[in-house]
Amino acid sequence: MKQSFTVRQGALDGVEVFLSVARHRSFRRAADELGVTTSAVSQAVRALEARVGVALFIRTTRSVGLTEAGERFHARARPAFEELVSASDAARQLAGRPSGLLRLTVPRGVVPTVLEPIVASFCRAYPEVQVEIVASEALVDLAAEGFDAGVRMGQYIAPDMVTVRLSPPFRLVVVCSPSYLASRAAPESPDELTDHACLRWRRSGGAIAPWTFDDNGRAIEVVVNGPYIANDFPTLIGAAIAGVGLAQVPEPVAARSLAEGKLQRVLDPFAPLTPGVFLYHPGRHQVMPKLRAFIEHVKANAGGRGRRHHLHE
Repeated sequence: MKQSFTVRQGALDGVEVFLSVARHRSFRRAADELGVTTSAVSQAVRALEARVGVALFIRTTRSVGLTEAGERFHARARPAFEELVSASDAARQLAGRPSGLLRLTVPRGVVPTVLEPIVASFCRAYPEVQVEIVASEALVDLAAEGFDAGVRMGQYIAPDMVTVRLSPPFRLVVVCSPSYLASRAAPESPDELTDHACLRWRRSGGAIAPWTFDDNGRAIEVVVNGPYIANDFPTLIGAAIAGVGLAQVPEPVAARSLAEGKLQRVLDPFAPLTPGVFLYHPGRHQVMPKLRAFIEHVKANAGGRGRRHHLHE
């Protein structure tokens, strides 16, 4: 059975005053240090003693000393209070300048094509920020998983996220190796994909994505079949290069293999245009300096395309 706990109101009230009096052995000097009246110091100490349930100071007309209970309280309260002050200072430092750990969740295929140049120059510009890239296709809960921001293709980002463009819009292209077409004709329309081995992409939610096409301005989806399923585009491209079948992938991810002749396009007139790749995060009120610096760096290094906006405005 779950036990109920409550945090007592004002549990730390008077502790700083107590420590100041104990340090100076004087209510007046403690009041001077804290910028309050001697009467306010006395009231705070009396309230703390009442809450603790025991006298903490021995008071005479000439001196102030700690009782045995006061000594025990001081021995534990002083290092604990100093640790709280240090914790506050550490948190305040993160709010004041770009520093700390910046965690980003990023699809594998985006890392070499879009993110590596930006991250490299950012690390040089902000040496106090450590950047951690977690390559994953899953659409994770940023806050729950401890990420500052994520990177995804625009169509997969929730509409309430604030986004920063990382790439221009690009096409989804169907590619295959020249060896795959050595013994069969290339498809000339999406309808002909039933006669081909199609390499399929499993989304993070578990569903296998249909292939999408643009048929003279009309968006169509085709459920394809084939011998190979993967959950990231680089793996699909590797299988396509090996001649396993056709793959539909973002054009920038396949660009090098296309340029080297390892892959070739098919169904090019039907290739749909996608919004592109975006950095996204929950909102402006939760932006720490490290993320704000990264956003500004993206804007300055993405060819003027890094304008912040809501995707579905």
